[in-house]
Amino acid sequence: MNGQKHTFVTTTQTHRDLIAVTIILLLLAAAEAGLVSVTFAGQWPRFRGPNGQGISDAKTIPVEWTQSDYNWKIELPGTGPSSPVVWDDKVFVTCADQDAPKGILVAVNAKTGKTLWKKEYSLSRFKMNRLNSYATGTPALTADRVYVLWSTAKEKLLAALDHEGGEIWKKELGPTTSSHGPGVSPIVVNDLVVFTHEQKTSDGLVKSAWVAVDRKTGQTRWTVDRRSGGISYSTPCLYRPQDGPAQLVFTSQTHGITAVDPSTGSIVWEAESAFIARVVSSPVIAGDLIAGTCGSGGSGKRIIAIKPPASDSTSPKEVYSSQDRATTPYVSTSLYKDGLLFTFHDQGTICCRRAATGELLWSEKQAGKFYGSPVWVDGRLYCITREGDVVVLRAAPEYELLAVNSLGEKSDATPAVADERMYLRTTSHLICLGGTAK
Repeated sequence: MNGQKHTFVTTTQTHRDLIAVTIILLLLAAAEAGLVSVTFAGQWPRFRGPNGQGISDAKTIPVEWTQSDYNWKIELPGTGPSSPVVWDDKVFVTCADQDAPKGILVAVNAKTGKTLWKKEYSLSRFKMNRLNSYATGTPALTADRVYVLWSTAKEKLLAALDHEGGEIWKKELGPTTSSHGPGVSPIVVNDLVVFTHEQKTSDGLVKSAWVAVDRKTGQTRWTVDRRSGGISYSTPCLYRPQDGPAQLVFTSQTHGITAVDPSTGSIVWEAESAFIARVVSSPVIAGDLIAGTCGSGGSGKRIIAIKPPASDSTSPKEVYSSQDRATTPYVSTSLYKDGLLFTFHDQGTICCRRAATGELLWSEKQAGKFYGSPVWVDGRLYCITREGDVVVLRAAPEYELLAVNSLGEKSDATPAVADERMYLRTTSHLICLGGTAK
């Protein structure tokens, strides 16, 4: 670290183990501080994995499969579109009983599929879009905690549990006002749990804000007050400039693309006019650019890429944008890898652009509609259609469809990949495949 090479010499296994643990802890601290980028194979700790970018270094995920290739498939105790998260030997996923109503957090053994525990939360009834669910939000993980967020018309409930299901703390915030219902996922940054608490209202009685709480106690550390008027469902990520500390990037309809100092909550810069409609997708770090999309009514309205300002400036620069609905996604979050930006659209179109310029390289429509987001694994893209077909493409500047694998049930979720296994969530089931052994 810091460009120095350290050599340790020891003659005991105890000393070697202690050194290994110390190095891991230091690397984790450096990654959280934005000093290095670290991916650990056994963790997929938030929506779309490490920093929300959907990238995995796994090598054993198949291109084609049938149900006989599953390691396991289990029925969940409720339905929902949220995505699984993984830490070492445990998979966590949220479910909902829409009739009760209640939210259910489930922990599953990653190797066997055995349900380890479940925690139920009684919720207030929420009149929402018929495509939505109480279990839209994806949990966030650390080595010792799982954080889950439930939103209703009367309260927003954030809970912290240990990996054995014991509740550490619970925090209640005000109501979520929205005609579409809940859809927010938390993330963990350093010692904070960060999430959005936006509202669709014009009366000024209910406040919108972005919130950070102490992950150990649940006490509020900072809030960023926001204008109400258009709720967004974006999940923030970290942007690491070359000449400064890491910045939290939020995207929203009312404030565009915004960078926030994660330690204080102060706004570093803002591209306020970036979006012209509701933001559901999350920001993507595309090289030295940040890309995002917005939309409404089942179609995308704008895709935009901005270049964050240098440390001596507060004004980001728009590099390119497009309002071509045929090539602009709405719900699904885009994916950047090796200079290319891939987008999966609500109506089924898949596109590839040069991330630096926005040049459209190809646009194809071979499968179904997408609400889930793609992940990159070993040079391939995996994304689940709303009908439950996993589309596998070559992540390349030329279009190549490799396979379409049916899960047998509808899905709006995003795959999780950890420890050489892929976890796929359908409306009511959780599936595991890949790895070296079943």
